[in-house]
Amino acid sequence: MTWRSGYLATLAVLLLALPTAALAQQKTLKYAHFQPARPDQPKHAAALAFKDHVEKATNGSVRVEILPAGQFGNDADTMTGLRLGTLEMAVAHDGAIATVYKPIGVLGIPFLYDNHEHAWRVYDSDWLKGFSDDMIKKTGIRLMSLADNGVRHFTNSKRVIRTPDDMKGLKMRGMPSPVFQTLVSSLGASPSAIPWAELPTALQQKVVDGQENGVTNIIAASLYQYQKYITLDGHVWSVHGYTINEKFYQGLSPVERKAVEEGTQKATAIHRKMTSDQDKNAKEILTKLGMEVTEITPAELAKFRELAQPPVRAWAEKEIGQEYVDNLFKAIAATRK
Repeated sequence: MTWRSGYLATLAVLLLALPTAALAQQKTLKYAHFQPARPDQPKHAAALAFKDHVEKATNGSVRVEILPAGQFGNDADTMTGLRLGTLEMAVAHDGAIATVYKPIGVLGIPFLYDNHEHAWRVYDSDWLKGFSDDMIKKTGIRLMSLADNGVRHFTNSKRVIRTPDDMKGLKMRGMPSPVFQTLVSSLGASPSAIPWAELPTALQQKVVDGQENGVTNIIAASLYQYQKYITLDGHVWSVHGYTINEKFYQGLSPVERKAVEEGTQKATAIHRKMTSDQDKNAKEILTKLGMEVTEITPAELAKFRELAQPPVRAWAEKEIGQEYVDNLFKAIAATRK
C-alpha cells in the first residue's frame, strides 16, 4: 500500500466513525408529565415547545423524549426516577413532589394570592431560588419553575355550595396530602384521600360526593360527567413544578444548560397562559359542559378563608416548618400590589 492510498484509507475510516462519535455524545432527556398527549392540554403543549426549542438550540446534542399521560409511572415512580437519575425531567403536581420533598406542601395553604399575576410574581421571585436550593440539597432535584395546575374549586353531586355550612356532611375527595385533608375538614366536610387515577371511578360509583380541582383537570378527566355543582371559591392555587435531576443538569454544557433553561421558560409561559385562560373563563366553560356554576361574593369568600387558612397554616408550621411558611408569606407580601 502506498503512502497516499494508506492515508486515504485512514481518512475514510475516520469519516465513517464521525456519526457514531456524534451519536455517542448526544444526551437524551426523558421528559415526563401526567396529562394526555393532546395539544389542548397545557402540559403537553408546553412539552412540545420545550422539545422544539432545546433540540434546535443545542443543534441536536440534547434529544428530548416526551413521556406523557403517566407513561413513566405514577407519582412516586416519577419522583423516585428523578432522584435516581433514571428520569431526567418531569412536570409534576405539588402532590407528587411532596412524596420526596414535603415543604412543597406550603403551597397548599388556602387563599394565598390576589390573582394569577400575583401568584406568578411569587413564583418568579427570589423565594423560588431559595426553595429550589433547599430541594436540591435534600433530594438531588432542581425546581426550575412553577406553572399553574389550576385554581382549585369544590364540586359535588349533591347541592349548591355557597357557604361553609353547605359543606357539612359531604364526603369530599382531597389529594393524598395532609394539607388537603386538613383543608376539607376545616370546612366541615369529610375528607377522603383518593389517588388521581381512581377519582373518576370513585365519583361515578359515589364513593365520595365531591372533590376539588381546577378547570383543566376537571376537563382532562371528564369529572363534569359525575359532578353537577361547582363553586368558584378558588381555595388553592395548585402548581406544576418543572423539575430536573441535578446531576444531569450539572452535566450539561453551558450551551445545553442555557437551552434547557430557556426551553423551561417558554414551556412555563405557555403552560401558565393555557391554564389561566381556562380558570378565568371557568363559568362559561363549565356551564357549557352542563355544570351548575356558583360564584360567591368577597364576603362569602372571607368566611371560607377565616375557617380554612388558620388550621392549614398551623399544620404547615408544625409539620413542615415555621421557616418555610414565613418565607412564603414574606414573598406574598413583598409581591402584593
